[in-house]
Amino acid sequence: MKIIVMEPLGISDAEMSSLIESSDNQVIVYDTKTTDSQEQIKRAETADVLIIANTPLAGDVIKACPQLKMISVAFAGVDHVDMKTCKERNILVSNAAGYSTHAVAELAIGLTLSVLRNIPRCDKRTREFSTMSGLMGHELYGKTFAIVGTGAIGTKTARLAHAFGCKLLAYSRTEKEELTALGVTYVSLEELMSSADIISLHTPLTDATRGMIDKEKLDLMKSSAILINTARGPIVDNAYLSKLLSEGRIAGAGIDVFDVEPPLRNEDTLISNENTVLTPHIAYATYESILRRASIVFENITAWQSGKPQNIMS
Repeated sequence: MKIIVMEPLGISDAEMSSLIESSDNQVIVYDTKTTDSQEQIKRAETADVLIIANTPLAGDVIKACPQLKMISVAFAGVDHVDMKTCKERNILVSNAAGYSTHAVAELAIGLTLSVLRNIPRCDKRTREFSTMSGLMGHELYGKTFAIVGTGAIGTKTARLAHAFGCKLLAYSRTEKEELTALGVTYVSLEELMSSADIISLHTPLTDATRGMIDKEKLDLMKSSAILINTARGPIVDNAYLSKLLSEGRIAGAGIDVFDVEPPLRNEDTLISNENTVLTPHIAYATYESILRRASIVFENITAWQSGKPQNIMS
């Protein structure tokens, strides 16, 4: 079985060698990323299995790989893979489910605290030999913390918010008994948007969720509320979010994901809002999570070879 790792997975050579040795397959590893379709085809065309991270994989590349049977994605989302072509060609796609649950949930809380306590501005002020004047913050304790999407990451975030003493609301396609037992109240999206002090997004990007947090939903937010997005940028109408922030109609936002992948463009209006804390799509990226995801993608292949595929996306 020929496995081709199409891009770096962020782990050391020694860690990659250990995974290759345990796979009992021919493994070819590329140490650079490319979005050029012809170069991708050159790399992938003889593969039985491809491993990718977040580099887009288009249908024309997939179609140029006659032996391709599986794609193991070192990422939670697979919206960068042409899933329609995979389905047509009966190619199994697995993701690295759960690899970044702790990392993303922790950053969601970190962004929340950074916005509430003005941490970036406090840091800047201190380095400028200035004082705390005008930087009085707010406590997380006692706030109504709302989760949109109670999958694994949303559930972990809810548990962390509970530990801070928050009242918990949630909106999701399905309700989890473990969360209702924790004290989470499931409500409509409209009620959540209008009631919460902190709204944290944890849904995948799909046709159903694209633009879900639109002008109508954003207008429901309290002027004292903040929005946290560690999910996907296009879930939110970011242009309108920026307008609300600049007009002071909501208190702040912590944003890790955007309409485009960082680096952002100069004209991105979120950059100019002082009441935002922005991070460059880094929620998933910890040393622990990156090693975990590399292990999962190889485990996915082993499970598929043994006839018990896991983390199936198609």
